[in-house]
Amino acid sequence: MYRALYRKWRPQRFEDVVAQRGIVTALRNQVASGRVGHAYLFTGVRGTGKTTCAKIFAKAVNCLHPHNGDPCGECEICRGIDNGSILDVVEMDAASNNGVDDIRDLRDETAYTPSACHYKVYIIDEVHMLSTAAFNALLKTLEEPPSHAVFILATTDVHKLPQTILSRCMRFDFKLLSVKDISDNLKRIFDDIGKKYSEEAINLIATSAEGSVRDSLSIADMCASYAGDTITYDDVLEVLGASDPHIVLDLVHAVLSHEVARALSIVDNLSNFGKNIAVLNKDVATTIRNVIYVKNCKNAESALKLPKDIYEKLSAISESSGNVDLLNALDLFNGLSGELRYSTQPRIMFEATVVRAALENGEAEIEKRLKKLESAVSQGAVNTAF
Repeated sequence: MYRALYRKWRPQRFEDVVAQRGIVTALRNQVASGRVGHAYLFTGVRGTGKTTCAKIFAKAVNCLHPHNGDPCGECEICRGIDNGSILDVVEMDAASNNGVDDIRDLRDETAYTPSACHYKVYIIDEVHMLSTAAFNALLKTLEEPPSHAVFILATTDVHKLPQTILSRCMRFDFKLLSVKDISDNLKRIFDDIGKKYSEEAINLIATSAEGSVRDSLSIADMCASYAGDTITYDDVLEVLGASDPHIVLDLVHAVLSHEVARALSIVDNLSNFGKNIAVLNKDVATTIRNVIYVKNCKNAESALKLPKDIYEKLSAISESSGNVDLLNALDLFNGLSGELRYSTQPRIMFEATVVRAALENGEAEIEKRLKKLESAVSQGAVNTAF
């Protein structure tokens, strides 16, 4: 049976975890020194390695032959935890088991000593979903934990946890990964499975993942299935459902040139092709951000890693646009993204934003009026209508 890339390439040792060096080092040192705490809190956005590190830590504290805080992966304990035959490591989904009775059952179970391992490890995923009564029941266990029990709480929304729970846990914040870290990981995986790729394609996947390793692997999986021998930039665009970058560039250029009719005509053509308005709005905002980057950063070409023809168009737009106009337009399209989620007329809202952005009297218009005023003054004019 085929296994998805994010499952096949899930790290089995701390050494394999992408980035998160500070967290990995701290956890390895605790295992190596035998100073294992009773409660840990792993927090961060999706796909950054919280559950993965929890599972590796569960193996590491019970491994028969650990190496520098890493599980060996070969002993009967490591293999048993991997295949689920050892019941001393319990993974609980708090999203579907969020009642007080679920936590009471877990609390009662902690009274029993491990059957095969040194520690009984309880991994509670999405812990912020627990009810108030369930949190209170968990609190009692965290206050007076058995010496053989280790709790690892994982959450994407740490602000929903009571302070009484937070104060009893050792907290680790998992950060979003950089585009470079994700790109390097994708290249390593594609090289291993023998799949060819272009640099622009890898960079687009990594950027679209927005800091999540798991999201990047899910996108990569689809691209590998869709593409031919080589994954190209256009393949990734098709998989993501993104708009044709050349058409988006034409739309951005029309907006920044204050050409309302042309901008609306481009929106109409895109809409007739069934383009998702929320995706189109995101593509426009990203393109304007890229124009700002090209206009103000000397290393923009190497940093963005876009196809040459797209970069040249960005450069041309940046030369004819001022930073004030660009920032005004970016603010408008970014502000629209949240409103589109609840709108019943997304196309009308997007078109209104396009018109508003195109009619903005930004930096270019101000400079034009100033030059006209200076020219009139230099010619001795006293009262000139503008």
